[in-house]
Amino acid sequence: MAGGSLRGKVFNKIREDILKGRYKKGDELVECTIGKELGVSRTPVREAIRQLELEGLVQLIPNKGAFVTGISPRDVMDMYRIRAKLEGLCAAMAAEHATKEQLEEMEEVIYLSDFHADKGNYEQVCQQDGRFHQLLYEASGSRILAHTLSDFHEYLQRVRMASLQFRMRARPSNSEHRTILEAIRAKDARKAEQAASLHIQNTIENLKNFDVERVLKEEMK
Repeated sequence: MAGGSLRGKVFNKIREDILKGRYKKGDELVECTIGKELGVSRTPVREAIRQLELEGLVQLIPNKGAFVTGISPRDVMDMYRIRAKLEGLCAAMAAEHATKEQLEEMEEVIYLSDFHADKGNYEQVCQQDGRFHQLLYEASGSRILAHTLSDFHEYLQRVRMASLQFRMRARPSNSEHRTILEAIRAKDARKAEQAASLHIQNTIENLKNFDVERVLKEEMK
C-alpha cells in the first residue's frame, strides 16, 4: 500500500491512534465517525480497517463492527524476541553496506543521546534511540528488512519510552549502541550481529522491571 495514497494516510492515522492509546482495546472503530474526523468518505476508512485486521490490531465481527484488539504483553515480548534476531542480521548487513554519512550520523545520535541522558530528558533520549535504530535499518541496505523492523519499532514506541525512563537503562543502552557502531565501522559483521542481538536481549531483561500491561493501558499524556 502506497504511503502517499488516501487509503495509506487513513491507515497510518488510525494505526498511530491505536498504538498511541487514543483507541483502547475493545473500542469500536465506527467508519462514518472516523471518516468525518479525517474528512474522507467511508471507503478508505473501511479499507484501512481491513488492513489493520491483517496486522492483528483490529478484529472484524460480523453484524457487530470493527473492534480494537491492540497489543498484548505477550505481543510485546514476541516482537522483542523477533527483533533480537532480525536486528542482529540488520547490523551484520550494515557492516557491509553502511555509508560514511550514515556512520557519522549514528555517531552524532549517540552523542546527543548521552547529552540528553545527562540532563534527564528521557523523551529526547527515546527519540534519539529511535533515530539510531532507524539509521541502522537503513544502513543494512535492505528495504524489506528496514520496513519490517520499522513497523516493530513503531509498535513498541510506548514500551520503549517507559523502558528508557529508567536512569539505569538509558546509559547502558546508548553504550550498547556505540558497541554496535564500532563493529559496523570495523566491518566486523559477526561482532555487529552479536552486539545488536545482545542489545535487544538486554532490553527484554529490562522489561521485567516494570508492568508492561499497565504501560499499554496508560492514556497518552
